[in-house]
Amino acid sequence: MKSVFSVPVKPVIQPPPMVEEVLDDDERAELKARIKRLMKAQDAVLVAHYYTSADLQDLAEETGGCVSDSLEMARFGHAHPAKTLIVAGVKFMGETAKILNPEKRVIMPDLAAECSLDLACPADEFAAFCDAHPDRVSVVYANTSAAVKARADWVVTSGIAAKIVKYLHQQGHKLLWAPDRHLGDYVQRVTGADMILWQGSCVVHEAFKAEALKKLHAEHPHAAVLVHPESPEAVIALADVVGSTTQLIEAVRTLPNPEFIVATDNGIFHKMHEVAPGRTLLEAPTAGIGATCQSCAHCPWMAMNGLRKLAAVLEHGGNEIHIEASIRARAAVSIQRMLDFAAAEKAGKIQLGD
Repeated sequence: MKSVFSVPVKPVIQPPPMVEEVLDDDERAELKARIKRLMKAQDAVLVAHYYTSADLQDLAEETGGCVSDSLEMARFGHAHPAKTLIVAGVKFMGETAKILNPEKRVIMPDLAAECSLDLACPADEFAAFCDAHPDRVSVVYANTSAAVKARADWVVTSGIAAKIVKYLHQQGHKLLWAPDRHLGDYVQRVTGADMILWQGSCVVHEAFKAEALKKLHAEHPHAAVLVHPESPEAVIALADVVGSTTQLIEAVRTLPNPEFIVATDNGIFHKMHEVAPGRTLLEAPTAGIGATCQSCAHCPWMAMNGLRKLAAVLEHGGNEIHIEASIRARAAVSIQRMLDFAAAEKAGKIQLGD
């Protein structure tokens, strides 16, 4: 049963203008060489999200870093001996890295690189939401601030959300979910859990249009449709694969289709081309009836990351993530619940059934 009462009004988030870094080959080479020297001198490792620029993804792998989803970025940083973690992504990713690595210096190319989901769920409003429903277990998506994670009972990523919600549902719990309404709706539909959904959304994924996607698929009938579950229900309904960034990359690597229509941030295409060279990748449409997107197929906050800003922060300092100790400690508990669940489920200690 889906609960629809006491739901916060959907907030209006205004994304910044899209400004992507443009470099010629000589400047790119000079910046990379300078950054590599600075990273070595500062005992730093770079972790970059799949949605950042190809330059940052390549640099992370060239220097022994990591290109992945937000949770694996933090896990990698925890396991790596480097004293400084450079997080190329958006602010909640830097915060998650700091939560799991409090002893390390965590810096970002631009601390103004936000996330529409994080911005749509202020900590004080989320706390009031929880207080209004004390009988419910609160589950928040990783795309939230440290303060929201500190108030939540569980943190989930898109890859494990349905499993954790199904487990909690089978334990008899009713849930509060924040902040992504589309991901929450998808999880509710596949688990049958009783959930009250916060009304946030991703400015990129919400822009995908189902009718235009049908038309594109008719033009490419042999293409597999890959959809991130932050997308609207009508778009998800057209998918051959619904999954997290890592799961969509794996689908491109393993499925036999010659073409793929991809409904997620187009920054992921760089890694997809790397794991499956020769496959044709098409952006899912953001144009069509009702189109209002201002950040079509690419996150403008992700685009704030670049080699110039990374070189500047390493040379001049600043842009360090700081989290108040009590908030960090509480947020670590909700994240650790997810990590423990994932380990137990992988070891066969948790059986979810059908």
